[in-house]
Amino acid sequence: MKIVVIGGTGRIGSKVVDRLHAAGHQIVIAAPSTGIDVLSGEGLAAAMEGTEVVVDLANSPSFEDAAVLSFFVTAGHNILAAAVQAGVRHHVALSVVGTDKLAASGYFRGKIAQERLIRDSGLAYTIIHSTQFFEFLPGIIQSAGDGRTLHLPTAAVQPIAAEDVADAVARIAQQAPVNGVVEIAGPERESMAALAHRFLQATGDAREVIGDAKARYFGAQLQQDTLVPVGQAWLGTIGFERWLQQSGLAQGQPA
Repeated sequence: MKIVVIGGTGRIGSKVVDRLHAAGHQIVIAAPSTGIDVLSGEGLAAAMEGTEVVVDLANSPSFEDAAVLSFFVTAGHNILAAAVQAGVRHHVALSVVGTDKLAASGYFRGKIAQERLIRDSGLAYTIIHSTQFFEFLPGIIQSAGDGRTLHLPTAAVQPIAAEDVADAVARIAQQAPVNGVVEIAGPERESMAALAHRFLQATGDAREVIGDAKARYFGAQLQQDTLVPVGQAWLGTIGFERWLQQSGLAQGQPA
């Protein structure tokens, strides 16, 4: 098949491209560096010609509320309009577990708007709800501030490695659309605060983590199960210890 991968040069996109190439598909990598801009629409129509599947992995470069919403609405309109015009058979988009419960966060309001556009587009689609990536752990910890004591939510998390995300996205892109949501997650579940504590210990960071049920996650108040699948989900195979070893971030490991 001809498959357009939006954001095909990114952390997940590059891995998805490799997997789909290996499976024998014709891949168009859509990114500003390849002359395809989802915000201006430049290059989208030409890229979509003859395309059967679109994989949308684009992400906002800013977490500021208005900028995030503008990015997902503008990019969503442009991508979906080009896909409809080209007669794309399957639109695949990567989103986040719990998005529908996180409207208090500006970032997730952007994701909610993106998902609504997809559902209303008339295209056959699959929305993939993923749990947080292990690779985002440093950013999640940093969101708690710069002090020596960090207050992080006690809500459950079930993080997934980027390699497992790419496996799931590439597999789903080659399957029939479900016209709904598929959830993916990592193999292990624990509290966000406990996971952050493990990460800081393993990386030699002396900051203290305090589990706080009222601590906010990118502006949103979490319930215990907001960020984890509540039903059936596809589970990756890479847990925290294996990911940490592969990442090279643990204290005493070469960078």
